[in-house]
Amino acid sequence: MPYIKKEFETIKGKKIEDFLQTLNLDLKLTLSLLEKGKISDENNNRLQKNQILKSNYIYITIFEPLSYGLKPIFETFHFAIFDKPSGVTVHPLTHQLNLYTLLDEIRFYLGENASLVHRIDTETSGLVLVAKNAFSDMFLKAMFEEKEYIKKYKAIVFGKIDKPIKIDTPITNDDGIIKLKMKTDINGKNSTTLITPISYDKNKNQTLVEAIPLTGRQHQIRVHLDSIGHSIIGDTLYGVDMNFANDFLNKKISNEKREEVTKAKRLMLQADYLEFKFLDIIYKFSSKQVIK
Repeated sequence: MPYIKKEFETIKGKKIEDFLQTLNLDLKLTLSLLEKGKISDENNNRLQKNQILKSNYIYITIFEPLSYGLKPIFETFHFAIFDKPSGVTVHPLTHQLNLYTLLDEIRFYLGENASLVHRIDTETSGLVLVAKNAFSDMFLKAMFEEKEYIKKYKAIVFGKIDKPIKIDTPITNDDGIIKLKMKTDINGKNSTTLITPISYDKNKNQTLVEAIPLTGRQHQIRVHLDSIGHSIIGDTLYGVDMNFANDFLNKKISNEKREEVTKAKRLMLQADYLEFKFLDIIYKFSSKQVIK
């Protein structure tokens, strides 16, 4: 239950910042929420800095973490690593007031100063790096921006892949009815993914592969594998009919139908390995989950 609305009786005529100081809440946090538009009056009007209080109550939408016991698999003074299960969203949206996310566990165990360095999709399982203070947040996010890390994924795909493949095809936004979908296109942004087969299941006609994205485009691994005829098992957006994908996004597809069409209950993609250098130490992490 990350975002909840709390009601506070006001002192009319007092400036909002002065009133916030009287609450039993972290002042820095409440001022930040004020800037983000998460403090409103009785008529749901957003309150602004320096505004004089005229209503009897104000409402603060605040994040309160809820833990289901998902702890970091590794932690230092500066950062931590979580091994996220499939199905857990990384970060909540304000309108999803009751959605449990990885940020719940991050804030529950590491406190308000902890922040996500990067994100992975809800259905993608695996490693997520979290900064614990302002210094590591700045350093590690810059590291990701500059691609100064090694990140490897595992995926199970349709069909047989029996040799390494370098997919070097530009990616851009799809022009279909699904706005978040991407596609390969000669006019897109340069995108490169290295695919290496690990094992082949003859009975299911499926291949477990390692995928290394050398660039960081949205849905890159999914788009690239689909573009060579080996879409990921469980993918509800790529390798399926457009109408099915749209119906799934609009929650019109049952779990049984999804499994029938995509051959899995989840997207078979995992952020499996992460390596980077921090303060002259090289760190290497592997997910403890088995994708199957």
